[in-house]
Amino acid sequence: MTDTLVVIQAAAAELSKSDLSAAGFGSQAASAAGGVFDILLLGPMASSLSSTAAGLGARTVFTMSSGELEAYTAEAYASAVEAFLEGRSWRLVAAATSSSTKEYFPRLAALLDVPMASDVLKIESSDSQRVVFTRAVFVGNLLATVELEAPRALVTCRASEFEPPAAAAEPSTIQEVEAPSGLAHPGKSFVGIEAASSDRPDLKEADIIVSVGRGTRGPGEGIPLCEKLADTLGAALGATRAVVDAGWMANEFQIGQTGKIVAPEVYIAIGLSGSIQHLAGMRNSKTIVAINTDPEAPIFDVADFGLVADLFDAVPELTAVLEKRGG
Repeated sequence: MTDTLVVIQAAAAELSKSDLSAAGFGSQAASAAGGVFDILLLGPMASSLSSTAAGLGARTVFTMSSGELEAYTAEAYASAVEAFLEGRSWRLVAAATSSSTKEYFPRLAALLDVPMASDVLKIESSDSQRVVFTRAVFVGNLLATVELEAPRALVTCRASEFEPPAAAAEPSTIQEVEAPSGLAHPGKSFVGIEAASSDRPDLKEADIIVSVGRGTRGPGEGIPLCEKLADTLGAALGATRAVVDAGWMANEFQIGQTGKIVAPEVYIAIGLSGSIQHLAGMRNSKTIVAINTDPEAPIFDVADFGLVADLFDAVPELTAVLEKRGG
């Protein structure tokens, strides 16, 4: 076995950046092993997304949906993939790291009795019996080499580390697969979800992120200035754990080791020092801009552009200039 299967949760109207990066991982993994990769779209939007997925260079795009997959539960998704894999052979079964795959991929590994590596950063080598990955440990301060010795293994990849594959010259074959019944756990049912809505881009999808730290002094002082800058740029708004813990912003805005890991084109860090935990969530941003009054702040060590200034002066000036230029 040298082929790779990439599992994508098909719950939105379009493929996300993470989904595209997962396909990029699949392409790299297949090339390292001398095989090809396939895609399994799992969920209510599987058929709608199949034509887009068919342009990512996979051999085959499989689609699977059913009433039990309309709303995500770990039990149903793990059981669906387990059923799909029965009688089929792939060297690796992969997905992008997300809150969902953190839950159902370990369950799937247990059901299949196969080893798993999570949140990998790089594929070192792969053959029919052994695959080697690099993953970050200790908040990214160390890199660990992980070897999985088994004919099949599961892996989740950090999306920020893998580029989407080049557009395919020919579309993939699309094949619909019937989902088995009885996927849901009898003792568990989906009740509902409360999701925050915003006119700004999603953190994981945004090209530009304005991130605020404790130096903004809260929603009554510096945060509104940063929100105006974000709106001028059409950017997403993020925050450090200190800001979230203080109750200044909701948990879904948190970036860092215990929050979201992002890699936008531009990351503007305002009033944040750059703790190790925060850097773990944004250090792969293409361009990092930092504004801080402390010239010794660690954020300047990773910044491409740094401004030692009071944010209460710098941010309104920057916003005004951008407004004159049209964003």
